[in-house]
Amino acid sequence: MKKLLIFTMILILFLIIIYPNNVSATATSLDQIMEGADDFIDAGGGDKDVDKTIDTDSLKDTSDFLYNVLLGISMVVAVIVGMVLGIKYMTSTTEDKADIKETLPAYVISCVVVFGAFTIWKIIVNIIQ
Repeated sequence: MKKLLIFTMILILFLIIIYPNNVSATATSLDQIMEGADDFIDAGGGDKDVDKTIDTDSLKDTSDFLYNVLLGISMVVAVIVGMVLGIKYMTSTTEDKADIKETLPAYVISCVVVFGAFTIWKIIVNIIQ
C-alpha cells in the first residue's frame, strides 16, 4: 500500500513537471482589455432578431424521452441481476447460499435508490409544470 502511494505521488509530480504551462497575456492596456471583453460579449450575442427563450415543450419531450430510456435500462439491469442471484441461489451449496444472502440487501437497497430517484425525478417534473 505504501509503495502504491509513493508511486502515485511520483507519477503526479512527474505529470506536473512535464505539463506545459504556457501563459500568454496579449493585452497591455486597459483599452485593449475592454475591447477584448466587448468582442467576447458581441460574439456570444449572436443575431439580435433571434428569440432566446427556452422551448418548454421541446425540453419536456427530451426529459420524458431520457426518463423513459434510463428507466427502461435500469429495469432491465435490475431484472437480470435479480435473475442471476436467483439462479445462483437455487443451484448453489449451503455455504454459497449464505454468501448470496449477504449480497441480497445491497441489491434491494440499490433497486430502492434507483427507482426512488426516478420517482423523485417524475414528481419534480410534474411540479415544475
